[in-house]
Amino acid sequence: MTETANSAAPSWTTASAILFDLDGVLTPTAVVHERAWQELFDGFLATVPGAPGYRESDYFDHIDGKPRFDGVRDFLASRNIVLPEGPLDDDPAHNTVHGLGNRKNKVFNDIVAAGGVKPYEGSVRFIDAALARGLQVAVVSSSRNAPAVLKAAGLSDYFPVVVDGVVAVTEGLPGKPSPATYEYAARLLGLPASECVVVEDAVSGVQAGSAGAFHSVVGVDRGAGRQTLLAAGATLVVNDLDELL
Repeated sequence: MTETANSAAPSWTTASAILFDLDGVLTPTAVVHERAWQELFDGFLATVPGAPGYRESDYFDHIDGKPRFDGVRDFLASRNIVLPEGPLDDDPAHNTVHGLGNRKNKVFNDIVAAGGVKPYEGSVRFIDAALARGLQVAVVSSSRNAPAVLKAAGLSDYFPVVVDGVVAVTEGLPGKPSPATYEYAARLLGLPASECVVVEDAVSGVQAGSAGAFHSVVGVDRGAGRQTLLAAGATLVVNDLDELL
């Protein structure tokens, strides 16, 4: 265990609900997202003379946890590249912000369809323990693919409340690092934010939890780094959620 609950960190058992990020927290699809982003930008940058190539650190520095099109914009900004926005449903073949975002989504869905999704066993044990204690649970994800991923992972029945990228757009909610999507999930559960624990693996997601008046923020270190997550506002950091049991 990297950083465990102690007297200085409020125990999750005193909360009324757990609000989970999806990719990297409940399912290892963060790895699939990383692969899809790299494939996208390796291909795109090859068409831009003199542009630095895609690096593994780019995912955590500019993309991880953000709504897809924000990830495109922030990565392009890191390379001083400006592209037209294009329509929201732009053709994935077009080199626009929305075209690149839609191309990445196609790559992601192709990978998921080919290999399926298995949830983290420790996360499932933690969900079961939370439900056994009478806590409510919800998923809060920037991904527009959250329902499909939950279904593929066999987790849909656990989560009557899912606030994903589609809901955020429909409700006019800013994406992470704003706390708005987490606050909206708390309202759907009929609870104040102060009774909800946020569980996140991305810096932007931890920042979202820290920016709201939540019970606590559990960081799950899947590669961002313990100190990085603590600096972003995590109450505590673990490698796997079953460390909290």
